[in-house]
Amino acid sequence: MQREAQGTWKVRPTNWPVMVCLLGNFRLLKCGQPVVVPSNGKVEVLLASLALRHGSPLPRDTLLSLLWPNHDPVLAGQSLNSLVYTLRKQFADVLGGATPILQGEGYYRLNTEAGVGVDMVQFEALVEEGNRQLRHDDLPAAISTYCRAVDVYQGDLWSSIDVFEVMERERLRACYLNVLAQLADYHFAQQMYSVCLDFAQRLLTSDPCREDAHRLVMRCNVRLGERAQALRQYQLCTRILRDEFDAAPERATVTLYEQVRLHPDSV
Repeated sequence: MQREAQGTWKVRPTNWPVMVCLLGNFRLLKCGQPVVVPSNGKVEVLLASLALRHGSPLPRDTLLSLLWPNHDPVLAGQSLNSLVYTLRKQFADVLGGATPILQGEGYYRLNTEAGVGVDMVQFEALVEEGNRQLRHDDLPAAISTYCRAVDVYQGDLWSSIDVFEVMERERLRACYLNVLAQLADYHFAQQMYSVCLDFAQRLLTSDPCREDAHRLVMRCNVRLGERAQALRQYQLCTRILRDEFDAAPERATVTLYEQVRLHPDSV
């Protein structure tokens, strides 16, 4: 992925030689293959900190305080230089001899120009491309792109150390849920009920309180001849809302339940 002149990300046609993954568990990939990184070690903290702020360089002092708090600044600086050098040796062969981390004037950033990618950036670029295709009424292309975006999203943002990261996690999660909802709605309209059911259930796995997703699961079950399962889904929705919010289902959900119970052919 690369920056265009106007500041937007676009998807490269080729894979990233090095990929820092923050969606789900932290992962580091070299030509698509996982690289063993000690859990919560210095490499993980360094790469994750730079990846989370992929668009902006990170001050050297910030990195030093994250990696070696309460240590002598000179010794910590030497350790940071050693860490960056080690990463260069490890990945230079797939980056045309370049280092994966650039530094200058007291700042550090990932070398995206050489081929270091971040999965959350890839996810957002795919969603943006799908939205663009949707605006141009190219629905099949948009659905295909959204499916690729969902494949990239392996879980909620791995880190939630500070307010910025918590906000990023929730923003990306909301984007992911919106894409799942669009995919579910599309496949229901295409009468592909099993596929719709899969997306709706994935949506509920991430957000069990989404009544629109519960209703979609109920409708899919009825269309697939599973009326009893549709009724059980309503009971599940009711229990989740009661336990989570001490609230009753929306009128639309209750109305659908009555339709499934009394007139399933109308669902």
